[in-house]
Amino acid sequence: MSYKKIKEGLYSVGILNPNLRVFDIVMKTDFGTSYNSYVIKDKKNALIETCHHRFFDEYVENIQSVIPLNDIDYIILNHTEPDHSGALERLAELCKNAKILCSRAASVYLKSIVNNDSIKFDVVKDGDILNLGSLDLKFIAAPFLHWPDTMFTYCEGLKTVFTCDFLGSHFCEPNVTDTRISYPEKYKTALKGYFNDIFSPFIPYVRAGLEKLESVEFDTACVSHGPVLTDRGFLECALESYKTWSKEKTRTALCLPVFYCSAYGYTRKLAETAVSEIKKLVKDAETSAYDIIEHNMEDLASVMNGSDGFMIGSPTLNRNAVSPVRELLAMIDVINGQKKPIGVFGSYGWSGEAVPSIVAELKSLRLQTIGEGLKINFYPSEDDLEKMRLYTKEFCGAFNR
Repeated sequence: MSYKKIKEGLYSVGILNPNLRVFDIVMKTDFGTSYNSYVIKDKKNALIETCHHRFFDEYVENIQSVIPLNDIDYIILNHTEPDHSGALERLAELCKNAKILCSRAASVYLKSIVNNDSIKFDVVKDGDILNLGSLDLKFIAAPFLHWPDTMFTYCEGLKTVFTCDFLGSHFCEPNVTDTRISYPEKYKTALKGYFNDIFSPFIPYVRAGLEKLESVEFDTACVSHGPVLTDRGFLECALESYKTWSKEKTRTALCLPVFYCSAYGYTRKLAETAVSEIKKLVKDAETSAYDIIEHNMEDLASVMNGSDGFMIGSPTLNRNAVSPVRELLAMIDVINGQKKPIGVFGSYGWSGEAVPSIVAELKSLRLQTIGEGLKINFYPSEDDLEKMRLYTKEFCGAFNR
């Protein structure tokens, strides 16, 4: 990809990566992604965001298609994850005249990312204005969208806001803007998946970010991943979707799911007993037993992270919990789950390490487990099921309703 003109004086110079299928180890990118970067040309010129270091040579060629590197006066980092800043150290060596602008938190992170004391950072604060000549850039603090360092950059003269990861998507098509997306439904899938993976732990901050965007007038959102959003394309769709997904959820009943894996039905028996007991003890509780291998993992993670508390059961295999259980727990929202009660149980054959290993892991994340869990040897007897009822009662007792 070379450059793409977005508006008069505004150019996209980022990188398309259509073949990427996993981003940051854990995020599926079925539709690829892009590392977006933008040039604003005025009396003084600004480069907003950089890109992943792996694409440095192509990235520099894109920039030079629009402007000589020595003519860049400012490099603005809205966020410092290496997919945004990885090219910065080498780029700073080539852009000798450029000042690097970022938030205070970003300046701390960038020092450890570039590891180069000769590179200096100028801190900008919420509301600061940078004049480029005929255009002004306003910096808007947007913490935890999705790092503490995040900010938006707004250009009133271009009616454009650079929203960093906010409103973005891992979605890559040849067209940089959203007016000619060939697969709109796949784009919407990517938009939702990106929100779930990146922003669902930060819902209050999402609402705050939307309020900040409502305070400025714009018809274009230059995101850091995915197509540039415009009022002729999917901008309104993205904004309305974020509003819907970030609404406060009100419900009258507790949501208390029970997740499990079971090789021979023994742990399933414990899970079913737990569900029956929850229904007896907690009025109108929303509860079901979910066999993890029978469901989509992302759907289960949504149920788990949207619950008021949950129970999870695993047999022991190779002195450990089985991998589907660990995969689900790896998706737990640690930030918002600190006070959720979690019950752990399981049947075992030889040694029974699954339950204590899960409890230890959850405790290491400062999550609230119910005691040390409950483990039962082989097929649960009636006495064992009574132990499960008592353990479930202890779990239910954690809810003061």
